[in-house]
Amino acid sequence: MCGDPNSVLRFAFIEFTDEEGARAALNLSGTVLGYYPVRVLPSKTAIAPVNPTFLPRSDDEREMCARTIYCTNIDKKVSQADVKLFFESICGEVYRLRLLGDYQHNTRIAFVEFVMAESATAALNCSGVILGSL
Repeated sequence: MCGDPNSVLRFAFIEFTDEEGARAALNLSGTVLGYYPVRVLPSKTAIAPVNPTFLPRSDDEREMCARTIYCTNIDKKVSQADVKLFFESICGEVYRLRLLGDYQHNTRIAFVEFVMAESATAALNCSGVILGSL
């Protein structure tokens, strides 16, 4: 699930074990969940199957993936040092941080690699937390 927990603009990516389950989910579009009708749409990019060249090829790569999170909707006014301090103050030591963005988009993204996998798991609970003005 993604998005601000206090907003009605939330979304989720759901992977089904078979095509039949996915088709059944499409029929749920318009069903009221909580107070609002859900929109169910087919994914434009499949979660699986994934091109095997993109998958981790070694135990070290798998372990690095377990320590890394992807963060989006980062305020352009926030510095790399701000992002690092934010995650270190809540989750644990950051090993490496890549803050990416350009002049065409209003927000930026980051890949944050922690020293410990538990820190990355803790960082997942930061979804929806304000950093800067976003």
